[in-house]
Amino acid sequence: MTRIDITQNLTLKKLLKGRYLQTAIQIIMLMGFVFTILAGFLGTPVGSHNFGLIFVWVAWWALLILVIVPFFGRSWCAICPIPLVGEWLQRGAILDPLPKRPSYIPRRIPRIFRNIWLQNIFFIVLALSSSVLLTTPRSTALVLSGMFVTGILLTFLFERRTFCRFLCPLGGFIGLYSQVAPLELRVKNKKICSTCREKPCYNGSSSGFGCPWDTFPTALRKNSYCGLCMECLRTCPNENIAVNIRPFASDLNTPLRRVDEAFKAFIMVGSAVVYAAVFLGPWANLKDAAYSIGSLAWFVYSLGFLLITVVLLPGLFWISTRYTQRDDTRQQMGKTEFAALSTTVIPLGLMFWIAFTLSFSMTNVSYILVTLSDPLGLGWNLFGTANIAWQPILTSLLPFLQTVILLIGLVWSAGIAKKITEPMGVSAFPIIAYGFGVTSFMMWLLL
Repeated sequence: MTRIDITQNLTLKKLLKGRYLQTAIQIIMLMGFVFTILAGFLGTPVGSHNFGLIFVWVAWWALLILVIVPFFGRSWCAICPIPLVGEWLQRGAILDPLPKRPSYIPRRIPRIFRNIWLQNIFFIVLALSSSVLLTTPRSTALVLSGMFVTGILLTFLFERRTFCRFLCPLGGFIGLYSQVAPLELRVKNKKICSTCREKPCYNGSSSGFGCPWDTFPTALRKNSYCGLCMECLRTCPNENIAVNIRPFASDLNTPLRRVDEAFKAFIMVGSAVVYAAVFLGPWANLKDAAYSIGSLAWFVYSLGFLLITVVLLPGLFWISTRYTQRDDTRQQMGKTEFAALSTTVIPLGLMFWIAFTLSFSMTNVSYILVTLSDPLGLGWNLFGTANIAWQPILTSLLPFLQTVILLIGLVWSAGIAKKITEPMGVSAFPIIAYGFGVTSFMMWLLL
């Protein structure tokens, strides 16, 4: 499979290794982030006219799902404002490393938490309150503030970007689907890494900081745990780091190995299905239950959400794996094999989210222009667009686009199923049938 190392272009390499442009973008993102929080607290409570709500859940979310994650992987993590302040405080520096490291060095997070189970839990918590988050500016501001403060506090307790790697609910989402992006950071020659004693890519040097993601570049086999911060590109003394353009979904050729990652895939699929039912379905009682946080109806809704995402979908998939086996392979199918076969769910989930996001963003895109002119809903008209009437776009094409997207996900998933099951000596048909059933149900919800 062909890969093109863009660092071979000296201009691009200088741009990627330079710190000033990235830091400038991070500061701009931080200013926008703070303004978004202020807009949520101080602006109008009408969600469709509040900058914070529209730009987080319509503009940024659509850009993330439709463009950034599928084409640029975890590049958002390279400019995300949430960990910035805590990271600056932990390092004692904003730009270049100090000659002497800060005297207080936080410890590593305990081994029991070095997985994405906490990310899975926090994502579910946000998902269960999504109806309020997507309609109430103050709730969105509270969540963003909580993530910001948590990110800062954790930098005083644990080293590196502990919040990003192990807790951020969106980080797990982005990491899972960044595997399909045609952009990767990898070492050029692992033998060179094996002879490097200082490991500045991980430990840091005068040229840059150690990997904030607690990852050795030589161990990278997927995009999931690389935040594309480019610190290893700056610190490697052997010029052994490459930033490659590669074929789409190259990481999916290497199956998942861990159950926490497998469950992330099922949680993403289940969340997309439930969101489609709540936000696009005709069931008023379901919408009321999802919105009425703390009520008996909401607890019933939450129980149903959990049953779908962490019991029903992975349970049915596990049953389908039972039927893939021959008698001589039945005893070999354990957690590792279940995780490997769960790789087939990743393209389904990504396409589900793209199809859902299209309907959500195309319906509400006109609000972006309104809130640009009047971000706080105070009657301003900065750019002359505050009085634009609500107008969904391309709604006539939406069913066709969603059908094509869901079918692409199904065919894609089937292809991965065949690749994974063939060397295992088992049948791909039950897994393909599982994907067909889930896709058909999602298509019924959307169309």
